[in-house]
Amino acid sequence: RLFTLSFYSSITGPILMRLNPETAHGLALKALKLGFVPGPGPISDAVLESSLWGLKFPNPIGLAAGFDKNAQVYEGLFKLGFGFVECGTVTPQPQPGNPRPRMFRLLEDGALINRLGFNNLGAEVFHRNFAKRRPSGVGVLGANVGKNKVVDDPIADYVTGIGTFQGLADYLVINISSPNTPGLRDLQGRQQLGELLEAAVNARKGEKPPLLLKIAPDLDDEGKKDIAELALQWGIDGIIATNTTIDRPDGLTGAAKGETGGLSGRPLLGKSTGILRDFYRLTGGKIPLIGVGGVASGRDAYEKIISGASLVQLYTGMIFGGPQLVQKIIIDLADILRAEGFSSLSDAIGAENR
Repeated sequence: RLFTLSFYSSITGPILMRLNPETAHGLALKALKLGFVPGPGPISDAVLESSLWGLKFPNPIGLAAGFDKNAQVYEGLFKLGFGFVECGTVTPQPQPGNPRPRMFRLLEDGALINRLGFNNLGAEVFHRNFAKRRPSGVGVLGANVGKNKVVDDPIADYVTGIGTFQGLADYLVINISSPNTPGLRDLQGRQQLGELLEAAVNARKGEKPPLLLKIAPDLDDEGKKDIAELALQWGIDGIIATNTTIDRPDGLTGAAKGETGGLSGRPLLGKSTGILRDFYRLTGGKIPLIGVGGVASGRDAYEKIISGASLVQLYTGMIFGGPQLVQKIIIDLADILRAEGFSSLSDAIGAENR
């Protein structure tokens, strides 16, 4: 059942882990672009299939934004088994991001700290790459949009992103939760967020693709309540919970634990799932949620789903587990759902809250 990648496990993976994380990431992108990373293609299973926002998902496991920032390798990523792939974060103008080094592995913790700062080639390159998408392409493809580091009107950058990609992406994500762009998380405040959501919703034209909001795991109770209320008020189609955290949980042992930036991976699992539960409750289950943060197994994905997630994303887990982790999570999740008595994914969503 499992399409094995023994060469990666025994040779390629250990080599990549010895390299600087950003160098390893660049090599992974090149390998995917050249077709050097084999895989089974999007994995479908009757218990995992779902429809959301008028889109069909062969399985609920997707790749989070941050890996394919410039929409260069999404076809190769779909071959790994993902049911959906989210490219970006893309900003209107190209920008180099923060100075290097800016990615740090915490091997002992199964975690990563990054302070990349929305490094990307800009909307023009992203659009050109997205436009190459084959009409018959499988899997659901999303675009995650952000603002440039230095702008007078940050809302205008989001409006630009939505206008640029709404005819190409299956869904759009407003990213206001990265900790690595100064002032970005301020957009989660009630007044600024209300203004942003109004502008974003009004920026959609024609078929109006689903518009999602990606939030931080470091919100207080009032902040969570405000975001939930505004998302309901403006008809936001989905919430992604969560981005990386600026928190440093007790027990981290990696030598890089003191580096500034957003922490992702295993230590984020509990916190991000807690935020997910909060938003399922605060929205009354009326807004579909995507659970992301610390997912490294089928059991992790299952916990996100019964906590309220309609879909699940991962990224850091694949850095440590390799590309074969994707199909393993999907296959294990299907087995767990059946073992727990669920005949469909939809029956399991938010089950612990019922």
